[in-house]
Amino acid sequence: MVTLIPGGVYLQNGVGIVLPTDKAAQENPQQFNPESYKATMAYSIMMAHQQAEGDSNLRLKFDALTSHDITYVGIIQTAIASGLDKFPIPYILTNCHNTLAAVGGTINEDDHVFGLSAVKHFGGIYVPPHLAVIHQYMRETMAGCGKMILGSDSHTRYGALGTMAIGEGGPELVKQLLGRTYDIQRPNVIAIYLDGSPRHGIGPQDVALAIEKAVFSNGFVKNCVMEFVGPGISNLSQDFRNGIDVMTTETTCLTTIWRTDEITKQFLSLHGRRHNYKELNPGSIAYYDGLVKVDLNKVESMIAMPFHPSNVYTIKELNEGGKELLTHIEQEAVEQLDNKNLRLLLPEKYYDGKVHVDQGIIVGCSGGLYENIISAASIVAGKSVGNDRFAFSVYPSSQPIYLELMKNGALIDLIEAGTIVRTAFCGPCFGAGDTPNNGGLSARHATRNFPNREGSKPGNGQISSVALMDARSIAATAIHHGALTPATEIDYDDTIPEYHYDDKPYINKVYSGFQTADKDSEIIYGPSIKSWPSIEALNDNILLKVVAYIDDPVTTTDELIPSGETSSYRSDPYALSEFALSRKVPEYVGRAKEIRDLEKARQDGLIPSELESAYLLVNKQMNLGQSVEELMKTTSIASMIYANKPGDGSAREQAASCQRVLGGGANIALEYATKRYRSNVINWGMFPFITDKEDSKKIEIFDYIWISNVRTTLLSDSDNFEAYVLNSNKKEKISLHLGYLSEEEKDIIAKGCLINFYASENKL
Repeated sequence: MVTLIPGGVYLQNGVGIVLPTDKAAQENPQQFNPESYKATMAYSIMMAHQQAEGDSNLRLKFDALTSHDITYVGIIQTAIASGLDKFPIPYILTNCHNTLAAVGGTINEDDHVFGLSAVKHFGGIYVPPHLAVIHQYMRETMAGCGKMILGSDSHTRYGALGTMAIGEGGPELVKQLLGRTYDIQRPNVIAIYLDGSPRHGIGPQDVALAIEKAVFSNGFVKNCVMEFVGPGISNLSQDFRNGIDVMTTETTCLTTIWRTDEITKQFLSLHGRRHNYKELNPGSIAYYDGLVKVDLNKVESMIAMPFHPSNVYTIKELNEGGKELLTHIEQEAVEQLDNKNLRLLLPEKYYDGKVHVDQGIIVGCSGGLYENIISAASIVAGKSVGNDRFAFSVYPSSQPIYLELMKNGALIDLIEAGTIVRTAFCGPCFGAGDTPNNGGLSARHATRNFPNREGSKPGNGQISSVALMDARSIAATAIHHGALTPATEIDYDDTIPEYHYDDKPYINKVYSGFQTADKDSEIIYGPSIKSWPSIEALNDNILLKVVAYIDDPVTTTDELIPSGETSSYRSDPYALSEFALSRKVPEYVGRAKEIRDLEKARQDGLIPSELESAYLLVNKQMNLGQSVEELMKTTSIASMIYANKPGDGSAREQAASCQRVLGGGANIALEYATKRYRSNVINWGMFPFITDKEDSKKIEIFDYIWISNVRTTLLSDSDNFEAYVLNSNKKEKISLHLGYLSEEEKDIIAKGCLINFYASENKL
């Protein structure tokens, strides 16, 4: 089904896979040489957006930006504080996350009013709630061949339309709004070679999950570009390609790009953007840093079990495994929860020879596509989804899609069968809609199934879970009233009626104000929208206290700052910070605040007894011979989190900004799960330290970590931070490193955060 080829690989004429050890490569070293990395599609597009010399250290500018209503308030607030004048490129604000007034009274709608007023003032584009999910709107109106788009949502992926799109934390969008660049070392490029054609009943989620299973745990494509090539692409519709593409975020790759063809042209032409098409193909001989070969003929109906999109089985395998396999899956899943007494009740869901689920949901940027819903409608047509516990909901990803489903009768088939059809909303993807019952299992064509992404609260003794499936198999399961059924076993008409795009919903409702900024219009701030706290520049030395120690293999951003109902507080950094690590380390907020109060006292020239004790400990253990007063002037105190591999999942900057608001100064990790989380840490002025396994064992909760001359080392050419783990009975040396940082990133940390960095420049 999926085969990995590590190391260098050549692709000849778009179809021939040639290894460096093959005879053809050995006999023609001038043709087959690593310099042919320049023949990849990714290289050409990145260099077209490169603002610096050379091709090693990239300084990229994007063609458009996009954010949703969880992130855009903080981004615009940060940009305003940093000197924003107008939106220099199209900036699209969608309202598909905090769409419902779930908590907090007027908070969500206040943010929407702010967003509309901001695009009027600065010249942007505003997509009202329920009109479209962020990525479908971008596919329909903005993506184009050869473009680059930056979004503050991790699933910003439009590679199947020839656009290299990257999901990042908000500060990276701020840089673009202020005319700066996205700084990164040129990433490796991995070929994703598609061959063959999907069988009846197989959809894009099946292919995506097969790839995810093969590449996630081994980091095969981590922070790389996934370049989709091979003859199999021609056998996929544009919707099918888009459905695979958006799920690549779960592999931890940086971005994607696909070969384009007549099918791509037809999609863009249909949406009134024929001028955005050009054919993209790798050169005659292109060098890749690895290759993933996918035999589409062999892909089966797949399911990702809790709690990760890579925890993949075939549906057949799951049903045949019965209670024994489900018990094993539950045991592994519970290990990821802090409350080991909770039960997912997975074995109890096996009876009558099949696993039974409580919900089926088709939603969002991966599930709510036209062809997915048409196929689901075809499967349920003339049948019933039952009147017992099982519930079936469908969310078309845009009003134009909804309109076409209405016109061609697909909605009739769905609704008559008992399906609940809703408007465009991302809620079920992040825990803010269709939360199952306690112990419930929801089958979803959505993007993630991390803990709490379905809306439960394990800290309160509530737990439900999500399995990811393709829309076709969800519909097949629906007509069997929740009994897990692969669509490959269902006889249905898989003919897709022609799609007719009608943009009247956008023409009549989207505010399109790019390049028409009205500086006289008022920006409207609701009472929940708060400015960021002031942050002090980096001191000479830093004393870190370990207030959270997480030794899980991977820590997601949802664990660092939970999604769901907490999203409503994202325009208030103080209110939101109260939820930081609340489902992973409930004591974290209180501990961090104690250290924040000590640092505030130090800045005010006060010496609480706890602060004095900390400085005396450093003085004694390090033999500094300095008074407490002397140390106060040169040494800041901050809290710190240790985690083995933090940052998998969402691009939300709040995973880092909440730590900073609470007085955080650094993270220490063995590695960072994604570039985007590491970037967030940097842009909020914290150190993304890494260490090795042996030194990590020296660190314990409540230890202090002393780093002298931290500012000098940061701004030097050295990447060796000499640090000591201290407590009253211990002094152990550890080595800390940062890895590659651009000079600007160093300066951001030195100045305390991105806002400070821009404020200092504006004073020059």
